[in-house]
Amino acid sequence: MIDKIILAIFLPGILVVFFTRVTYNQMISLVLTVALIAASVYKGYTNTWLLIILDAASLTAGFYFANQMVKRAKKRT
Repeated sequence: MIDKIILAIFLPGILVVFFTRVTYNQMISLVLTVALIAASVYKGYTNTWLLIILDAASLTAGFYFANQMVKRAKKRT
């Protein structure tokens, strides 16, 4: 259970930032990450409310960092 908690804290945020770098679009990266989390919930890997809340918090933090990354990239050009 502790491994699921650690992954729920870090993985969704990292995925949002990664997908933003790959697709150059924050909304597409957020949708892709939410789809992956929804698939894991559907398959039964995320089975408690604590994991769902941690996933949502990590998504929010990742979206914030991706937003800051995009702003810095636009500021350089």
